[in-house]
Amino acid sequence: MTAAVPYGALEIAAAVRSGATTALAVTETVLAAIARVDPQIGSFTAVTRERALAEARAIDARRAAGEALPPLSGVPYAVKNLFDVAGLPTLAGSRINASHPPATADATLVARMREAGAILAGTLNMDEYAYGFTTENTHHGVTRNPHDPACVAGGSSGGSGAAVAARLVPLALGSDTNGSIRVPSSLCGVWGLKPTYGRLSRHGSFPFAASLDHVGPFAATLTDLAACYDVLQGADPGDPACAQRPLEPVRHLREQGANGLRIARLGGYFDKYLTPAAEAAVNSTCSALSVTRTVELPAAALGRAAAFIITASEGGALHLPSLRARRAEMEPLSRDRFVAGAIIPAAWYVQAQRVRSWYRDGVRELFRDVDVLIAAATPCPATPVDTEWLEIAGQRVPLRPSLGLLTQPISCIGLPVLVAPIPRAGKLPIGVQIIAAPWREDLCFRVAATLAATGAATAPLPRIHA
Repeated sequence: MTAAVPYGALEIAAAVRSGATTALAVTETVLAAIARVDPQIGSFTAVTRERALAEARAIDARRAAGEALPPLSGVPYAVKNLFDVAGLPTLAGSRINASHPPATADATLVARMREAGAILAGTLNMDEYAYGFTTENTHHGVTRNPHDPACVAGGSSGGSGAAVAARLVPLALGSDTNGSIRVPSSLCGVWGLKPTYGRLSRHGSFPFAASLDHVGPFAATLTDLAACYDVLQGADPGDPACAQRPLEPVRHLREQGANGLRIARLGGYFDKYLTPAAEAAVNSTCSALSVTRTVELPAAALGRAAAFIITASEGGALHLPSLRARRAEMEPLSRDRFVAGAIIPAAWYVQAQRVRSWYRDGVRELFRDVDVLIAAATPCPATPVDTEWLEIAGQRVPLRPSLGLLTQPISCIGLPVLVAPIPRAGKLPIGVQIIAAPWREDLCFRVAATLAATGAATAPLPRIHA
C-alpha cells in the first residue's frame, strides 16, 4: 500500500473517521495491490471489486452526512471461500461447487463484518472442502507463502493466512476443524484465533465435520485481531452449535497482560514432535513469559486419533453423494480420504466420540491448576511445495497430515487457541499456540498482549508484500 494509506485495521478506521483518508481511497489502493501482488502467491479466488467500491462509497457517504461510523469502517478484509458471499457460488475450494447457484445472502460473520463497516475485497483459496493443511489445490492453484513463494502457506485456510501475511488485507476470516487457522497462521507468520467451539456462528459457511468445525479471524497485529473478534461475537439461531452467551470483548485486555496468570508449557507429546525451529520458538516464548513449569495433556495422541476418525467419518458421510456421482472431479489429495471416511464402521465413530469425551474431561481437570498452556503450533516452519515427507522424532512421516500433529489434539475438544507469530531473523517464521479453558479467549489475549508488548511475538514483513 502507498504511504498515504495506513495498513492496520484500526489505523484505517481511525483515518477514515477523522477524514485523513476515505474508504474509497483505501479500497482502490487495496484492489490495485491485489492485482499487482496476488498473482505471485495465489491467495484470492475472486475479487469482489464492485461490491468493495460500493461499500466504500456508502461508508464515505455516511461520514459526509455526519453519522457516527462503526468500528471497522473502511477496513478491507477477505474471506475463505467456504463462507457464503451474496452473488457468488460458495466454492469451498472445489470444482463441483463452482456449478452451484450463487449464494443469496452473506454468511453471518460476513454480515457482521459488513455491519461493522468493513469492506469485502474478495474470497480466498483453500484446500478442497477444508481437508488439508497445505492449500495445494489442483482446481484453483497452489497458495504460496509470502515469505518464500517456493513454500506452502499452510491450510486449509492458506489463502487467508497468505493474504494477511502479504499485507493485501489487514484482516481475513477462515475456518479450523483440525488446525486450519492455526497452521497457516504459524507458517505465514500472522496472528490467528480459533475460538472456543460454539463461540462464533458458522451459519452460511460450508461444513466439513460439524462436531469439530470452528471459524475465526486472522490479522497482522494483535490489536486488529481483537477488534475483529469482538465484532464477530454474538449468538445466532442459524447455527445450532452457537452458544447463547453475552458478548465478551477482548479489545482492551492488553493493559492487563499476563500478570497473575498460571502459565505452563505443554510437554510430553507436544515436545516430542518438534523440529529445532519449533522448539526454539516455544523456548523463546516461555522465556519471555518467565514460564518454568511443564505439564502434559493426558492421552493427547488418543485425542488426535479420535479427531482423525470423527473428521473422516463426518466428512465422508457429507460428501458421499459426490463420491458416488462425481468422484473424478474431486481433489486427488483428499478424495481417497473421503472415500475411506465414508466406510468407517459406526462402532468406530461412536468409540471415537467416547474417547473424545473422556479426553475432554481429563484436560478440563488440568485447567483447575493452570490458566494458560503454551505449545508449538506446527512441528516445523513452511516446507517447499509438493513436499511429501517430514523427518521428525526419528521418524519419516507424511508431511501433509503431520502439519496438524500439534493442533488436532486441541481442536478435538474445542478449546480456544490464539496463535502468536514468532519471527526468526532471516528465516521463515513459525507460531506458538496460546491455549486456555473453554470460553476464556480473554486469557489467550492477555498472554498474547505480553508477547506483543515485549516484541517476542510479531508478524514479520514478508518478501512479497503490498
